[in-house]
Order: sequence, then structure tokens, then C-alpha cells
Amino acid sequence: MSKEKAHAAWRSAEQIKRLSDRLIGVGPVGIGLDGITAWIPGANLVYGLTAGGLLLMHAVRAEAKPRTLAKMAAYLAVDNLTDAVPVIGWAADTLFPGHLMAAKALQKDIEVRHGLPPEAEPTRKKRWWSGRKPVRAT
Repeated sequence: MSKEKAHAAWRSAEQIKRLSDRLIGVGPVGIGLDGITAWIPGANLVYGLTAGGLLLMHAVRAEAKPRTLAKMAAYLAVDNLTDAVPVIGWAADTLFPGHLMAAKALQKDIEVRHGLPPEAEPTRKKRWWSGRKPVRAT
């Protein structure tokens, strides 16, 4: 697996994460298409399986570790199984960020093996009290 392909999978996971669970965010809480479609019977199942399938496809292409794949599948299963219970399950699905958690698991796996993509590398600002220069991740 090339570093470029792994970073492309990281970027795709970032897009799915934002679209599914962080279109509208207030602090640590967010809602996306997964939460919005939760209230439309059938639509959420279609969306959830499609977005989850894409995440798993990118994980397989990025040669994610089996443990990462299992973790992702568990998050996505919980996210999609809540659809089976009307109203209470839909509310739970609105609040449970399964796609976000699965995407983060994939991104962490890629970061460990290939590092962050260049555009995602965090920069630390120099703090006036530290006396140290800013550090860039390599």
C-alpha cells in the first residue's frame, strides 16, 4: 500500500465522517445525514449501509489491521441496528455517531502506519511561556 493511497483513504473517511455525523456541530455534539435520515423509515438504512460500506471498502483498500476492521464493523452494526426500533431507536441513531467512530478508527490506523496527510498535520503554536519553538509532526 502506497502512502498516497492510504492518505486518500484517510481523506475519504474524513469526508464521510463530516457528512454523516458533523454537518451541524455545536461543541462536541453534531448531527449529519445519518441523524437526519434516522427519522425517515428506510432512508436511514440505505444511507447507513452505503456510508458504512464505503468506509469498510476504504479500510480494506488501505489494508487496515483486522482489529480495526472489526472495530469499524461493530460501530457500524450498532449504528444500523438502532433503526429497527421505531422512535426510540431513531432517537438513539440520531445521537450515536457510528460513522464518525468508524472513520476515526480507520484514520488512526492509517496515521500509525503512514502518518497524517500533509494538509492534516497539526502545527503547534509557540506559547509565550514555553520558550520552545513550534513543533511540526513528521
